[in-house]
Amino acid sequence: MSAQPIRHVQTEVLTTTQDEVLRLGREVIGVESRAIAGLVSKLDANFFRAVCLLRQLRGNLIVTGMGKAGLIGQKLAATFASTGTRAHFLHPAEAQHGDLGRVRLGDVVLVLSQSGETGEVVGLLPSLSQLGVPLIAISSSANSTLGKKADITIELGDMAEACALGLAPSTSTTAMLAVGDALALVVSRLQNFQAEDFALNHPGGSLGQKLSHVEDHMRPLDECRVAQQDETIRQVLVACTKPGRRTGAIILTDSEGRLTGMFTDSDLARLIETRNDAALDRPIREVMKTSPTTIESGARMSAAVVILEEQKISELPVVDADGALQGIIDVTDVLGMLPETEAKENSTTGTHPMRIYPFDQYAD
Repeated sequence: MSAQPIRHVQTEVLTTTQDEVLRLGREVIGVESRAIAGLVSKLDANFFRAVCLLRQLRGNLIVTGMGKAGLIGQKLAATFASTGTRAHFLHPAEAQHGDLGRVRLGDVVLVLSQSGETGEVVGLLPSLSQLGVPLIAISSSANSTLGKKADITIELGDMAEACALGLAPSTSTTAMLAVGDALALVVSRLQNFQAEDFALNHPGGSLGQKLSHVEDHMRPLDECRVAQQDETIRQVLVACTKPGRRTGAIILTDSEGRLTGMFTDSDLARLIETRNDAALDRPIREVMKTSPTTIESGARMSAAVVILEEQKISELPVVDADGALQGIIDVTDVLGMLPETEAKENSTTGTHPMRIYPFDQYAD
């Protein structure tokens, strides 16, 4: 029995032209975009009052809404929380069965309802009033039940849903999202929310990594190949062995532990290619790369990524303010933060394109 609806859908798609599908899609986006554009002129003193209230917030922002508006509310709670305003989502139906205990004096409640008459939301209003918490409403009208009970109502006005039946929340929820984002980001900006604060709330993923500090990702000295600049190349190569995955560079220091240079696998390869075997028994300082690019501890990984990318280097020593070596950023440890380049497909093996990072600080 399930096969018939599938065949019906396939037939319908095949008889609908691409132009018609694109027209319908553009129509939906057009309806929603015009509604968003209309909100620009609708923002008034109530938006200002809401921002002022949120800036004075001492507790938590509690966001609530039912159905599709509730899903928008969950997203807005996450946006507020990530940009400096403590926020949680409260399901209005669950609130009437115990979850209302999450709301405390000092909190502010942000209520989303296009009609302002949603049963679960309206049923919550007397309890919120008893708790004495201020209410901000995002709704179509201040004359709705919600609008009349709220301390501040940001009116969206009447708007046609993009749904062909005019029923499915689409335009209205898009408008709620836009107004909620505006509230969150304006409050964040006025509170002077900085990249450092953002980093604390985003420790994971590529974004969080780039906002972290270099010392969080560098290999500490005990994991690096470090040698004295006066030792011979042969001595250094024999002594500088480390278990596990090693870096492609040996870090050279003076007697006081200050960075003086680097000797890379590429440097060794050039000596071998030119058959300069005698150099292996000469002090490594004679062939090392002097004054390598460094980054100071405390710098953000975003700055390190820029250096690695722009200078096409594989190892970036980390030093303190006095130039003392702290560790090294190895490109293989931070591949996910770098713009990727794709090699051409290997025509002999038929393998898929490989993602490579062709960085070598001291390649010719």
